[in-house]
Amino acid sequence: MKVVVSGGGTGGHIYPALALIHHMQAADPAHEFLYIGTENGLESGIVPDAGIDFASVHITGFKRRISFDNVKTLWRFAAAVQKAKKLLKEFNPDVVVGTGGYVCGPVVYAASRLGIPSVIHEQNSVPGLTNKFLARYVQKTAVCFEEAASYFPDEKVVFTGNPRATEVVSADADENILASFGVTTELPIVLIVGGSRGARPINEAVLEAAPGWEGKPFHVLYVTGEVHYEDIRNRLKDQHLPDNVSVIPYVKDMPSLLQHVQAVTTRAGATTLAELTAVGMPSILIPSPYVTNNHQEKNADSLVNAGAAVMIRESELSGAVLTEQLEHLMKPDRRKTMQAAAEAAGTPDAAQRLYAELLKLAEK
Repeated sequence: MKVVVSGGGTGGHIYPALALIHHMQAADPAHEFLYIGTENGLESGIVPDAGIDFASVHITGFKRRISFDNVKTLWRFAAAVQKAKKLLKEFNPDVVVGTGGYVCGPVVYAASRLGIPSVIHEQNSVPGLTNKFLARYVQKTAVCFEEAASYFPDEKVVFTGNPRATEVVSADADENILASFGVTTELPIVLIVGGSRGARPINEAVLEAAPGWEGKPFHVLYVTGEVHYEDIRNRLKDQHLPDNVSVIPYVKDMPSLLQHVQAVTTRAGATTLAELTAVGMPSILIPSPYVTNNHQEKNADSLVNAGAAVMIRESELSGAVLTEQLEHLMKPDRRKTMQAAAEAAGTPDAAQRLYAELLKLAEK
């Protein structure tokens, strides 16, 4: 089977796409893939580095306010559709998959004009503009949250979950990963991470709270984000860093690390939540309020309602609030209950579910 995959802009669109490709390559090495992204997006580096053939189209997103830039975007969209048609004709795929980001718009639309079956994958509980637009042109819409289904035609919706969950749950665990961070403890470990670049409000709450964590019955592994590391490390030294708090800048192998911690405090991006539920991880979620349609809070609501997480809104976040929630979360009985709820909310077979939908379309 020949498959075109398109997704870009953020890791939340790219990593599920790569997880799907890796699953399919393992299932059948004869499958062929072409990834279409933008020339300057994250995907232009990440995808070729993963050994996957990559091509690009030039496209920008629409402004949500009235702007002359939107006229330019319409022109770019038309040009990108023509470029995408050329790429699709050359590769001749059996099916096209869009995993989000505005680059999917011209690629999936071009597939519909050429009569190539296509699927869009919506990671969030509230769809973005691109997937809302494309829903009328695709054969299937795969969702990760039941709440997203109402935004799409009922007859097209399939619940698959996020392929990143499959990749995380099947990852080989590095038994030395904690030691590589200088963590040697018998205490349960809670990971605090604000994303690959960190999150300033979470950093400030940790700075306020960390001195008071001395002697607590848990160990905090705190990921600052590389751009914040030196500043945070120096500020914590000035106010005394307890022995049960470890500070690191970045985690390259998150799937492996998740198999060695007992709880996580983090943002509520869709891919992050897929990773957490894949391994049954209790969590404190601090949604970013700076995202479209406040979708992270709605993502978090899904796990909170399932009993798998608690949520602290950024407007309510402080060192005292964070400490209170950590102490509650790290009680063994509470953690065990939330772990079971997180496992129940997970979709560790997500990649297989989406793969099955692609096989059905390719066979028609």
